[in-house]
Amino acid sequence: MDRHGDLPVIVQAPAAAPVASAVARAILAGFDRHYALFRYCAQRAKSLFESGDWIGIQRLARERIEYYDARVRECVAKLRAAYGDALSSDAFWAPLKQEFVLLLADHSQPECAETFFNSVCSQVLHRDHFNNAFLFVRPAVATDHLDAGVPSYRCYYPLQQGWRASLTQMMADVGLACPYADLPADIGRVMRAGVRYLRALPGAPLAGFELALDCQLQVLGTLFYRNKGAYLVGRLVNQHTIYPFALPLLRDPGGRLYIDALLFDRDDLTALFSFTRAYFLVDMEVPAAYVRFLRTLIPNKPEAELYTTIGLHKQGKTLFYRDFLHHLRHSHDRFVIAPGIRGMVMLVFTLPSYPYVFKIIRDRIAKDRMDRTTVLAKYQLVKLHDRVGRLADTWEYSQVALPRARVAPALIEELQRLAPSAIEEVGDMLVVKHVYIERRMTPLNLYLQDANDVQLEHGIREYGNAIRELAAANIFPGDMLFKNFGVTRLGRVVFYDYDEIQYMTEMNFRRIPEAPNEEAELASEPWYPVGANDVFPEEFERFLLGDARVRRTFMKEHAALLDADYWQAARARNRRGRLDDIFPYDTTRQFVRTTRDAVRASRK
Repeated sequence: MDRHGDLPVIVQAPAAAPVASAVARAILAGFDRHYALFRYCAQRAKSLFESGDWIGIQRLARERIEYYDARVRECVAKLRAAYGDALSSDAFWAPLKQEFVLLLADHSQPECAETFFNSVCSQVLHRDHFNNAFLFVRPAVATDHLDAGVPSYRCYYPLQQGWRASLTQMMADVGLACPYADLPADIGRVMRAGVRYLRALPGAPLAGFELALDCQLQVLGTLFYRNKGAYLVGRLVNQHTIYPFALPLLRDPGGRLYIDALLFDRDDLTALFSFTRAYFLVDMEVPAAYVRFLRTLIPNKPEAELYTTIGLHKQGKTLFYRDFLHHLRHSHDRFVIAPGIRGMVMLVFTLPSYPYVFKIIRDRIAKDRMDRTTVLAKYQLVKLHDRVGRLADTWEYSQVALPRARVAPALIEELQRLAPSAIEEVGDMLVVKHVYIERRMTPLNLYLQDANDVQLEHGIREYGNAIRELAAANIFPGDMLFKNFGVTRLGRVVFYDYDEIQYMTEMNFRRIPEAPNEEAELASEPWYPVGANDVFPEEFERFLLGDARVRRTFMKEHAALLDADYWQAARARNRRGRLDDIFPYDTTRQFVRTTRDAVRASRK
C-alpha cells in the first residue's frame, strides 16, 4: 500500500503479525496521509502565488490548520471500527509504542509522526490526564542530521562565480512560473543593501567585505508563502560567521516578480517568523532540516515556535510542553497571578522565570452576553485568521498537571474562587483542565505608565498602527483599552484580549446623532437607539485619551480613528474583499524604485 494513501481498514490482524504491529502501521499511515495533504497545501500555495490569488492563499492557510485534527479523528474512527474495546487496554499501548518506533527508522518526519501517535493515543484512552508511559514525552528518534534525498538547502559560491552571477543563479533557481520585472536591477539593489549592512557591522573593514575561502550563500530549497509574499530564506557563511537574510518576492500589477527588500538582520528574521503572524505555507520533505537551518538564523527563537510558524503547530505544542517540563525540573519559583489589571473573562497567571502566560476562562464571566462557548469561538477565530503581526498566537492545552507546591497560595485561592471547574487537585498535583498559553508581553497600560516622552510616542503610534492593521485585516478588537494590548521585545504593540473580537464586516460604525435638547444630552441613557453591533468611534476619546501626553500623540498620529467615516471606509474595503499590503518587515527596508526603473521594466 502507498503510505500516502488511505488508511487500511483492518478487519482482523493476520495470525503471523501481532495486533500491535498492525495498529502501529495504521497509525503511521494516518500520519503519512496527513503530511501528504500538508505538503500538497504548500505546493498549491505556489500556484496560487503565481496566479495572484491572495484570497485563495488565505483560505488555504485557514483550511490547513484544521487538517491535523481531522486526520486524527479519521484515524481513531478507523481503529475503533477495526479493534473496538481492545484499544482501551493499558497493556495494549506499551508494545504498540515499541512497534511504532521501529517503523520510524527511515522516516522523513519521525518527530511529527510521534506527535500524531500521541494525539491518537490521547483520544482513544480518554484519560483525565495522560499516562506518560504510553506517549512520546521525549523523542525516540533523533533528527539531528536528518535530511532529504535532495538536500534541504542549495549552495552558491561568490568567490568562484562572483556576487552578481551567484545571486542571479540563486534567484533563477526559485522556480516560479512568473517572469522577473527587472532581475538585474533587483540584484544590484540587493548587492548595494548588503554592502551597506556589512560595512556598518562592528569591526567590519571600511574597504568592504573580505571573502574567505569558505564563503557561501546557502538558501532553503523551497519558498515560504504567506499572504501576498513569497520569501527566499538563507544565510551568508563567511569565515564561519553566519549572516541571516531573507528576500521577499512580490508581484507587480502585471504579474511580474520583483525583490522588495533585503532582510539582513536577526531582528528582521525574528519579526518575519513572529508568533503574531499567520503560519507559513512551505513544502518540506524533512521539516527537522528546515528548523535546524532556521535555528542558525534566529538562535534565540525556541524550536517550538519555529515548528509552529512553519505550520506544524501540533509539533510546536509537543516541543513547548517538553520545554515546559524541563524548565519546571530546573527552576523553583512559583506560579503567580500575572501583573496588570484583572480581566473580567480570563484569569491570567505566569511563572516569572518562564516567558509565557497561562490564561483560564473564568467560571463567572463578568461581561454581558459573554459565556464560555463564545470565548472558545473567539480564540478559534484568531487561530484561523491572518494575524498580520498584531494578534498573539496561543497554544491550547487540556489536563496540564502543575506541582501544587509550585503554585502560590494567592493564585490557588483565586483559581478556587473564580474558576473552580477548571482545576482539580490530584495528590500533590494541580490539574488545569483547559488553558491557553501565549508569549508574555508588557501590558501597554503599564508600559505607558512608566514611559518617557519618546517611549510614550512610540507606544501610542504603535497602538494606533495595530488597530489600523487589524481593521485592514477585517478584525475589530472590540475592547480597545490599553490593558488589552501588549508590547513585545521588539517594541511592537499586539492585541491579546479576544473575547470581544469581531469581523469588521459585522459592525455598524455610526456617528452620535445630535441631541434633541439639553436634557437628553445630560441623561444617563442615550437618546438614540443602539444595536448590538453598533460602534460610535467618537466615544473612544472619552475612555482612551484622559492623559494629556497620550492625547497629544494620539491626535497627531491617529485622530482618524475617532471618525466613523474612517471605520466605514475600512469596513467597505473588507466587504469588497480587498487585501491591503501589510508587510512583516519595516517599510524602510523596502527598495526605492524610480520612475526610470518602472519604464525599463515595462519595456521588457
